[in-house]
Amino acid sequence: MTAPRYRDPAAPVPERVRDLLGRMTLAEKVGQLNQRMYGWDAYQRSGGGHRLTDAFRAEVAAFDGMGALYGLQRADAWSGVGFADGLDARDGARTAAAVQRYVTEHTRLGIPVLLVEEMPHGHQALDGTVLPVNLAAGATWDPALYADAVAGAAAELRARGAHVALVSALDLVRDPRWGRSEECFAEDPYLAARMTEALVEGAGRAGVAVVLKHFAGQGATTGGRNSAATELGVRELHEVHLAAARAGVAAGAAGLMAAYNEFDGLPCVASRYLLTELLREEWGFEGVVMADGTAVDRLVRLTGDPVAAGALALDAGCDLSLWDGCFPRLGEAVERALVSEAAVDTAVARVLALKFRLGLFEQPLPDGRSATGALPDPAELGERVARASVTLLAHEGGVLPLSRSVRRIAVLGPNADSVARQTGDYTAPQRPGAGITVLDGIRAAVAPGTEVLHGPGCALVGEDVADVAAAVALAAGSDVAVLVLGGSSARSADTVFDANGAAVAGAGTPSGMTCGEGVDLADLALPPAQRALWSAVSATGTPVVVVLVQGRPHALPGVEAPAAAVLSAWYPGPAGGRAVAEVLFGDVEPRGRLPVSVPRSAAQLPVYYNGKDHRYRGYVDQSAGPLHAFGHGLSYTSVAYGAPRLSHTRVGADAPRLTCRVTVRNTGSRPAEETVQLYVRRLSGGTSWPRVRELRGFVRLSIAPGDAADAVFEVGPETLASVGRDLRLVVEPGTVEVETGPASDRTRGARLEITDSESTAT
Repeated sequence: MTAPRYRDPAAPVPERVRDLLGRMTLAEKVGQLNQRMYGWDAYQRSGGGHRLTDAFRAEVAAFDGMGALYGLQRADAWSGVGFADGLDARDGARTAAAVQRYVTEHTRLGIPVLLVEEMPHGHQALDGTVLPVNLAAGATWDPALYADAVAGAAAELRARGAHVALVSALDLVRDPRWGRSEECFAEDPYLAARMTEALVEGAGRAGVAVVLKHFAGQGATTGGRNSAATELGVRELHEVHLAAARAGVAAGAAGLMAAYNEFDGLPCVASRYLLTELLREEWGFEGVVMADGTAVDRLVRLTGDPVAAGALALDAGCDLSLWDGCFPRLGEAVERALVSEAAVDTAVARVLALKFRLGLFEQPLPDGRSATGALPDPAELGERVARASVTLLAHEGGVLPLSRSVRRIAVLGPNADSVARQTGDYTAPQRPGAGITVLDGIRAAVAPGTEVLHGPGCALVGEDVADVAAAVALAAGSDVAVLVLGGSSARSADTVFDANGAAVAGAGTPSGMTCGEGVDLADLALPPAQRALWSAVSATGTPVVVVLVQGRPHALPGVEAPAAAVLSAWYPGPAGGRAVAEVLFGDVEPRGRLPVSVPRSAAQLPVYYNGKDHRYRGYVDQSAGPLHAFGHGLSYTSVAYGAPRLSHTRVGADAPRLTCRVTVRNTGSRPAEETVQLYVRRLSGGTSWPRVRELRGFVRLSIAPGDAADAVFEVGPETLASVGRDLRLVVEPGTVEVETGPASDRTRGARLEITDSESTAT
């Protein structure tokens, strides 16, 4: 008997999809659009292994198939999965194989299931490599390094049988009060776009499909409030919040996840403008659109009916649901003529096409062997990302790098000796004893005979200063005090969770969390006890080096609590303490640069660097500018920038091509690891009001003491384009300044005239 066309691996994917779709019942089609189960409910420990549950079998039987299964290997406080009952790497591959075998052998058509996993900064599974959070990746300004780290993490995920990675990439830190700031690459669309491209490319090396979160504008929610309203106009959406999504789609992302927030009065999952008109019709995206967890259920408030809510999301362009109760009833929606079966077919075709492209029909079962042997070690790469992300914000008096000949170092603060507070939200439990804290890193780095004293000084949150005096005594008797402060997104067993896994904050802080999904802040200052500790230790006269382990920029104390140096380590991962120590002692040069502006207070928000250029003069009571600007980062040497040199000072708008060069000289005594930044500032012309400046390129230079090097930028249409009246990117005639420098507030520019015709280029 001849095998059906959809079973022929040599057949084109569209033909296989068409053949399989034509054989399916409506119920089977609806089943392909759902991932209703939490994956950890699909198995349970049995003897020395794990077995599939009756609930899983019933779910497969309900639709004679399963579109996708979310989080089979997820482990954290919300899922309640830990080492006692969860899946390690070996059991994960076996259980994934059991799931796949059951679905393909116990359904009429034998369609494999997509296994979808969280990979926010490494695979969120037991024994999965944990990478630094996205904000740390953004601070490296090194897409190639990040792509390598993602490739290793994705290979681990694929070896355990998963196919699709959910990764935050599209949100921007426009208000750092938002608890999910740590999941963003930057406040800037260009930097976020380059890191998003790297993410998709790196995962693709391991054969993992990426669904990018969240589409669109979630980082712009009013007041930094999670999943809340936005006040975005369509121009702001296009100019700022779509660049990373455009880049991810162009790089080959398999899917996008619709954001929780609403845009123009509709939740994104119900926005036909976003999901169909823009994404599919204008951008030509052919992949899958996934709902966020229970997002479709929220539409019932609009429709008054779960069947109509599912129809609304499907008609908007959503293909695959997540945990909701509405999409399973799409068959009823067809019967009630709320949506056509053709619309169902269109969504099913996208899901099936992804399964065919991933090769699931030919090789549905994982072999359990990691592909990381052919790729760099993700743990080692995670440390490299951490090392490259540590950002020196302030440095007075030449205290750094620390000398190994110091007699006594006091390592103080609530984040000095906590692996959990280095790893960020969406992190699986770590094995006892795993990881390297800042205290561990310093102890390993000092010379024999150096005494390392330790005391927490205070709790992470609250006003209790009872332990401050003991910390002050340690600092007073030391040559230097390293004060490790900041925040935490570490979940615990007593954290209260919403139905979608977000922490429930309310009027208090859940389980000591100060950051993470659902944990937003009204005040960006460090908690009261931390501020008191900083002030008291500073008053001892001992040189103080502050290390901020954090997932968002905090507003920092002023001159009343000076510090010899301040560094930011954006949740650098389990071994991040070693990376911090290496920077402190000068084993590596600090090369991190700020992917976000650091505000002086929450009262002055917003402080992002690329706001509209209305020449605002500032508040009466404080500056309107940030404490540290986007792109800022100091080093242990000094550099001097020349003026940018353009190969042409006039180009045509139809085909602008020129080169910008800037010479950077290392005027200090140590190697320079410099990130040279290129900005464009519109002076006249254009169809909308200009922004202060916009990042359009960056180049890393390694320069020996006394040497100089040129950063060279190829300036073309993609550099000079802006969003025109029709909301499409276009190079518009006018005058711009092409600027270069070490940060957004320290640039020098060269004027460029953009004319109507290429023939005027000079």
